[in-house]
Amino acid sequence: MAVATVCWTAGAVVLLDQTKLPDEETELVCRDVAALVDAIKRLAVRGAPALGVAGAYGVALGASRHDDPLTGARDAAAELSVARPTAVNLAWGVRAALTAAEVAAEAGRDVAVAALAAARGIAEQDAAASDAMAAHGLPLVPAGARVLTHCNTGALVSAGGGTAFGLVAAAHRAGILRHLWVDETRPLLQGARLTAWEARRAGIPHSLLPDGAAGSLFARGEVELVVIGADRICADGSVVNKIGSYSLAVLAEAHGVPFIVVAPTSTIDLATASGDDVEIEHRAGEEVTSYAGRAVAPAGTIAYNPAFDVTPPRLVTAVVTETGVARPVDAARIAALVASS
Repeated sequence: MAVATVCWTAGAVVLLDQTKLPDEETELVCRDVAALVDAIKRLAVRGAPALGVAGAYGVALGASRHDDPLTGARDAAAELSVARPTAVNLAWGVRAALTAAEVAAEAGRDVAVAALAAARGIAEQDAAASDAMAAHGLPLVPAGARVLTHCNTGALVSAGGGTAFGLVAAAHRAGILRHLWVDETRPLLQGARLTAWEARRAGIPHSLLPDGAAGSLFARGEVELVVIGADRICADGSVVNKIGSYSLAVLAEAHGVPFIVVAPTSTIDLATASGDDVEIEHRAGEEVTSYAGRAVAPAGTIAYNPAFDVTPPRLVTAVVTETGVARPVDAARIAALVASS
């Protein structure tokens, strides 16, 4: 990509503005924490791993812009952690950078430098995790597989090759991927705008479909595997991901198709027992009632617009992380993945 998904350049957090894709690769420069929080809320940067990186850089940004760097880091952490409450990586990245800043302050070292070093380390860790997840997941992809994916999980959500899409790309390079089915992913069309864009750039044979058409593919026997990412994996193996993921899991079970989740261990939240305990973000109704700034529903229509849903572990065939694979998915195996990270 001409612009990195998220990076630190000349004292600012620089993002690829994903709201402009696929038409433009536009650089968005966030010179203060408020600009970064806004970018996160309006999905200019999105995807669990990328949010972790962005959050960590945001703490460094706050430290570097404040007369008291530690206060700046703490204030930034407080704002960033709640910008999107469901995605656990955001708070995880913020917490890691803030911890580095606080340790540096106690030792009399430069707080901003320490926070930035932690953020860069998270980015490097994420890039390495992408490669490891693809390697661990590849044996789960049958030769000649037609794979269905949801939302966007490639380099646009990561400092590396991504999560679920990273595995799909690895299968394509290995010559075992027959076709990629791309859910459009309503209401913000991350599949149409972003995943189809990434698939085309990678030369992966793919077709875009309306979310509501997925069931017909299963009924026709045209899906051998479902591969998605995750915004949070709870201690029991419940998977919180983009709205519509649960529907695909139910369809996959009904048709005997494996349902694979690919995510780094930083997305696993052992402090949250199950999906019942997760605060699900609800976004503005206008995302449903309007499209491209034009109303598509009668004035006054009330929309139901949760950003995520929860898939119980009984519907998940395997969870793939950079440390290995949990199969079947249960609390003990999920904890083991984290322990080996």
